Amino acid sequence: MKKVLIVDDSLFMRNWLKKILGDRNNGIIFFEAENGFIALQVYKQNSPNLVLMDITMPNLNGLEVLKEILKFDSKANIVMCSSLGQKSFIIDSIKIGAKDFIVKPNFTNLVSTVNKFL
Repeated sequence: MKKVLIVDDSLFMRNWLKKILGDRNNGIIFFEAENGFIALQVYKQNSPNLVLMDITMPNLNGLEVLKEILKFDSKANIVMCSSLGQKSFIIDSIKIGAKDFIVKPNFTNLVSTVNKFL
């Protein structure tokens, strides 16, 4: 079983991502976190194969969580998934260590990106 952690402060978005991935990829266990603090706890407890992470969240933002997870697990597969498609966020995410960046709500490459890391 492959494990995916979806980190987004929007319940709707977490459910939408699970629906897209669940309809096409059987055998995925999903974990969820609605903020950065919970994301760190869930990551450390469950060691997911992939993290799909929003950037704009309360408490710790996605870039801060990205840094913290990579301190804990330098080989973590983290794909930033944000509506903030501005070049600076994409560049910052990749420089920090994200494996890829998906701009919401354009999920045309979501399944292929997830499959690449699973």
